[in-house]
Formats: sequence, C-alpha cells, structure tokens
Amino acid sequence: MTARLHRILGPAVLAAGLAFGPGVAAGPEDDTLRAAMTGEILNLDYLYTTRREYIIMANMTDARLFNMNPETQEAEPSVATSYEFIDDMTVEVKLRDDVRFHDGSLLTAADVAYTYNWVIDDGSESHAQTLISRWLDRAEVIDDQTVHFHLAAVNPLIIRDMAQRVPLRKDGSYHQGDEPDFDAMAIDHIGVGPYRVASFNPGVEAVLERFDDYFGDAPAIENIVVRTIPDVGTQQAEIMAGGINWMFNVPLDVAQNVGMRPDIDHLAGPDLRISFIVLDAAGIVEEDGPLTDVRVRRAMNHAVNRDEIAEFLMGGGASEGIHTPCHPVQFGCVQDVMRYEYDPERGRELLAEAGYPDGFDLDLWAYRERPVSEAVMSDLEAIGININLRYVQLESLNQARAAAEIPAYIGSWGSGGVPDTALIARVHFSDTSDRHLSGDSEVVEWVMAAEQTADQGARAEYYRQAVTRIAEQAYWVPLVSYTANYLVTSDLDFPLDSDGVPRLENSSWR
Repeated sequence: MTARLHRILGPAVLAAGLAFGPGVAAGPEDDTLRAAMTGEILNLDYLYTTRREYIIMANMTDARLFNMNPETQEAEPSVATSYEFIDDMTVEVKLRDDVRFHDGSLLTAADVAYTYNWVIDDGSESHAQTLISRWLDRAEVIDDQTVHFHLAAVNPLIIRDMAQRVPLRKDGSYHQGDEPDFDAMAIDHIGVGPYRVASFNPGVEAVLERFDDYFGDAPAIENIVVRTIPDVGTQQAEIMAGGINWMFNVPLDVAQNVGMRPDIDHLAGPDLRISFIVLDAAGIVEEDGPLTDVRVRRAMNHAVNRDEIAEFLMGGGASEGIHTPCHPVQFGCVQDVMRYEYDPERGRELLAEAGYPDGFDLDLWAYRERPVSEAVMSDLEAIGININLRYVQLESLNQARAAAEIPAYIGSWGSGGVPDTALIARVHFSDTSDRHLSGDSEVVEWVMAAEQTADQGARAEYYRQAVTRIAEQAYWVPLVSYTANYLVTSDLDFPLDSDGVPRLENSSWR
C-alpha cells in the first residue's frame, strides 16, 4: 500500500472490523448481493490499481469507450458508438450523447480527452500509463461527441486497450487544487458505470447501488455489497450461514465440499491465467550454470506431470496441462510446437547427457498455490534435481528478480482476461523486463515486431516464430491453465464468461 493511501485511510480505518457480520441475510429479500473478496479493496480507481479484485469493481462502477464481448472477443460500442482510422496515425471516436456520471453531469469529449491525456502524462503515475503511452501521443476534442486520438506508433491493440484498461473520468478530476491529486477517485468515486458507490470503507466494505441514469441495460440486482474477508475459512462459514452470496478464487477442496450442500452451488469456469516456470537460460544469475544447457531445461520439462497437477490440484474441469508460454486460446499461441510429455526417465537421461548424472542444487522461487509448487518440486527432485523451494510473498519475489537473484521461479499470468499472446509476451519477452531470462534476442525481435504491425497475418507469423523457439529451447516449463472456482448461493444466477473475468453486474436472482 502506498504511503499516500496510509495518510488517506489512517490506522483506525485500516483496523476496522466488518460492517456486516454473520447473521445478516444476503439475497433477494432486500435485493442485495453480498460478495466476499480475499484481497483488500483500498482504492476504487482502476487507473491506479491492477489486481483482479479491482477489475471486478471497475466493471461495476465504471465504463470504457468500448467493451470486449467475452464470447466473440470483438470490441463492441459502449460509451463510444464507433471508431474510424481517418489516416494511419489518427483514430476518430464518436461518443454517445446520453452518458451521465454518477453526479448527474453529462459526459462529453472533453472528459474523454482529459482522461487519456492524464493517463499518458509523465506525472500521472497511472498504472495504465505504460500500456497506453505505447501508442497514444495525445487526445484532441473535435466537438462534444468526437475525439481524435493522435497515435505515437502503430499498434494492433488500440481498441482492445481502450476496451480493457481506461475507465473514463470527469474533466479536471485529478486537478482540483494546486497539485494533482492522484487519490481523487480512490474513495469518493465518480464513474459512469451501472452501479454508483453509496459508501466505501477501505479494506472493509464497498456498498454499491444501481445507477438509475446508466446509459446501458440496467443491472437486475439493485444493490451489491463487496466485503473484504481475508480468511477463506471465514468466507466459507459466511456463505454457509447465509451472510454472503458469492465468493471466488475458492480452493478446489473447499469448493467441492461446500458445493455439495443443496443451498450452495460450486461453479467452475475457464480462466485465461496460466502458470509456468521461468528458467535462467541466459545465465544471468549463474553464468554457465546448469540452466544454460538446453538439455537440462528439456529434462525439467519432461519431469513435470502437468496433467496430474491440472486434474488433482487445479480441478474443476477447465484446467489442463499446457506446452506453450501462452494460453492455448490466445491469438498467436500456436500449439504445433515441440512438446515434452511426462517422462521422468528421459529427464534423468538428459541430465546425465548434460553432465549432471547426480543432479544439482536449484533455488526454485514461488508465491502462489503452494500445493502446486510442492508438486513441481517433488517431480523435479524425482529426476535428481535438489530443490530448495523459496516460497515467498509476491513483493519479495519481485524484488529478488529485479536484483537478478532468481535462477528459476514459478510464475502466473492472467493477461488481464485478453485472449491475445501480446498480453503475456510483451511482459515476459522484452529487453526491458526482468522477467525475460532467455537471453534470446530473436525472440525479443519477433515479439516486438508483432506489436508494430496491424496486419493480423504478420502478427500471427511473428508469434508463431517466437512461441516455437521458446518451446524448442525450453526457456520455460509451461505448467497448467487455471480453473476459476466459485461458490454461490443457489438463489443467485451468476454467469460464467469464457474469458474468466467475473462480472457481478450481470448477476440476477433465480
């Protein structure tokens, strides 16, 4: 948490207890859906947040220029009615004239231009800045319903980025005083989404109510209360007692056991998140170390029983073992690559060929799904690699990786729910990323070239080359795709979308 949010919230608020304790009925009686989240909700402004919990909140309180249809993965109108490339470096976007902010004011082109220009401003500190400044030079107001986006570079994901990452803000939102206020929308939030914030106790509870002037289809449920309940066991007790209707990221065993009750349903759906082991093939941590030998990296790929991990530790029916550094459904994620089937004997042979018949010592870092990490450790030790599992918090892993202290780590990436290889490749295979440990300059060139053309055929070919090389050289050990496990009360109809993004705003009562 940033120092400025400590100043805003103060220790009394951060230490506050739950506003709605056990025994408060959740459900259609008061038309209130009560949801539980493990991660704290401290800031309602998605321009300054990234976690999945914040995406869920932003989908309820905010709207963007476009929406991504989760079934077709095509951009659809939202606040914008249309777009047109009027030349190679200018996109014209037309806006609806009936979009209102939660304070009742009408949205115009000035608000849209202000939002985007603030995002790319060097002083904004927005978490969306890096993404949007890749392609945007400036946004210009043409008239009340027309904005011109002047591009800094050709980028095939412009409309997708508009649909995924930038919620719209009122003109001047962050500039009400002499200095910019980065937290202006963190608590007293004003958006244009289907729900407005009725009250917000950071780290404890957000109460949302249906916004009657929302420009789109009105949500079916009048109120949504999102509670922070860090302990899964407490969430389990709450849903069994009727205090909440919805919980997500539920451990498989909990989901299966509680879902056997007649009044609670276990829902399992797809998720674009994958897990993988990144290997120091370039010898950044240990020059000429074991991981610089492709035979060692291939041995590690043969050692891991992906399918068993997917079936017994991820579960739910949507998880599967993967063989590529991207989710199989993502654009550009070709599947006809070198595969390493589970074959520990072949793994031991490859280690011996590489000069390690008795194995070697390896620090393997991890931060999520400890049972998966321990299963991977066991599989690697079975072929002779002596694993020191460094299971830490994500921040500690990030710091160690930035300091070039990690020879191998189990990573996880959800691509923001976007089925395009660009969303994982750009972060893990660029020269500016400390996640890039392959040292392969050609892979970097292919990945960057794919982002510099709008020709989908050319993009697919660049990604084919990159994904094929990564598999051949075993720069990663791809592990599994995820299943999204939910528990919901059986009176709640919660739709599961194919991109794995939970959309509470689309829920209804049965």
